[in-house]
Amino acid sequence: MEVRAAANPKSCSDLRAQKRGRPTWSRDLEFILVTVGYAVGLSNIWRFPYLCYHSGGGAFLIPYLIMVLLCGIPLLFLEFAIGQYTRLGPVHAFTKICPLLKGVGLGTVFISFLFPTYYAIILSWALYYLFSSFRAVLPWTSCNNTWNVTGKCSSGFLAGNSTHLQSASQQFFDHRLLEKTNSIEELGGIRWELFGCLFAVWVIIYFCIFKGVKSTGKVVYFTAVFPYFILIALLINNAQLPGAKDGVLYFVTPVWNKLFDVQVWVYAAAQVFNSLGISFGSMVSLASYNRFSNNILRDALIVSVCNSFTSILAGFVIFSGIGYMAYTHNLPVDRIATDGPGLVFVVYPEVLSTMPGYQIWTPLFFFMLVCLGLDSEFSNVEVTVTFIKDQYGARLLPYVKREELLALAVCVVCFIFGIPHITKGGIYVFQLMDHYLAVVSLVFLAFFEVVAVCWFFGVPRISVMVKRMLGKAPNLYFRLCWLLFCPLLVFGILISSIVKYTPVQYEKYKYPWWAECVGWIISLVSIVWIPLGIIQEIISNKGSLIQRIKTAMIPTIDLDIKEQILSDPMGEEMSPHDMTGNEATAMFVP
Repeated sequence: MEVRAAANPKSCSDLRAQKRGRPTWSRDLEFILVTVGYAVGLSNIWRFPYLCYHSGGGAFLIPYLIMVLLCGIPLLFLEFAIGQYTRLGPVHAFTKICPLLKGVGLGTVFISFLFPTYYAIILSWALYYLFSSFRAVLPWTSCNNTWNVTGKCSSGFLAGNSTHLQSASQQFFDHRLLEKTNSIEELGGIRWELFGCLFAVWVIIYFCIFKGVKSTGKVVYFTAVFPYFILIALLINNAQLPGAKDGVLYFVTPVWNKLFDVQVWVYAAAQVFNSLGISFGSMVSLASYNRFSNNILRDALIVSVCNSFTSILAGFVIFSGIGYMAYTHNLPVDRIATDGPGLVFVVYPEVLSTMPGYQIWTPLFFFMLVCLGLDSEFSNVEVTVTFIKDQYGARLLPYVKREELLALAVCVVCFIFGIPHITKGGIYVFQLMDHYLAVVSLVFLAFFEVVAVCWFFGVPRISVMVKRMLGKAPNLYFRLCWLLFCPLLVFGILISSIVKYTPVQYEKYKYPWWAECVGWIISLVSIVWIPLGIIQEIISNKGSLIQRIKTAMIPTIDLDIKEQILSDPMGEEMSPHDMTGNEATAMFVP
């Protein structure tokens, strides 16, 4: 085959200029660290350990690891392949892969836009606790403060529902941090201290992403690695405390009959799915900045292993500390163990306050939480920025001269959307958003994404994409997972979510009907794009209804050209997706 210019030639300098329109990671390690940082988040700390002990202890690791192999690694590899091959964000990538279900891509963008608006609230709480930990006496350890409720506060840890007392740590969270009202109908005023913390969080996020992948790739060398030093240091420290062994045994002791509970397997699949960030669009966006021949199979394995390792490591850290707390207060471990924000903002602060050297461990713990959360925020905000650049880049260029201004605009809007969460009734808004966005919407989007890619686009086409990038087709294991196991597992999670659906609730507070309606509207904001995309695509095509549907299922991604990696005079690799389809075809003349 002879490579030469054709009807509409482009000089090498023009090709390089076009390629520079989409930057790439400076090093492959940066992409690995960013994706590890995104996958390893706060849910690894507060969700997995509780889920593990609640679902059979060490026995839970069996369904969990099976789900990692059958669902986690294959789907992560799949999203990496989509992003890297198309070099597009999720909206335009899914439009090319399956025009009929192009709404899936837009739905992921809406989730990735709304998710950081309330996820940043957790970082503002962690920042508040971090500042509060630089005191000789930690403020959540005593009942002699202005925010404590006289007669209802206990300086010791309390467990169970039979007492009218609250722990000092719980009252600090409710009455000092949140200044919590009685219901969502009483939002109250803004918590100005949290407003300042939230503003600081978004300033940090902006200065970490304002140069795109070039700045984010440098920041993650610290934010993705530092939490591991803290977790390992905490584990070494906790292992020397009395009662730590009992806590760890409670965490890992297998309850084998739990393996026959179908719900345990659903929990395992859901944990793998949510922890790796499938269907948020983030992995597709991040992979779109890769070199065309980057080894995404290696990267998918590294990210999956690091994510699972971190979850198990966090379980040892959390339960060794809880075991020490149970020993100190002469309580059983199961009376202290909990999940969600209550674990890291109520239970574990009190655990830390009783440890030797708490003046060091407490600020380090909350700084670790900030680092874990920042990595997830980077990736979600990047989805929105990538979508705007892909969709409106040419039209925005005359008005937004610098990419930094676009990142600033996105951060400002996200900050404004987060303000309702830092009112005195903001915790109710936070719980409402988390329930309907991160649970209900995500499962629906995940199902339609898997159907669009694995069945409509098809495993043979996926194999061609992978072979073009890596030089060899995916093996039988991946093809079987994409064709059979992944769709069935995601469908199982979807059905279980529908059957097991419960209305949103915060502690004992039940939301009014209108709040439930608002929650469903929040869910529909992302889900509605799927039927709207289907309708729009069918209307825009010609022929009978069946013909229109068939046409809408035909991918527009270019897989037929005689493709090879091009090298420019600078020695850099280039994909035909760095050019238009006609230009790429014109470069290859037999």
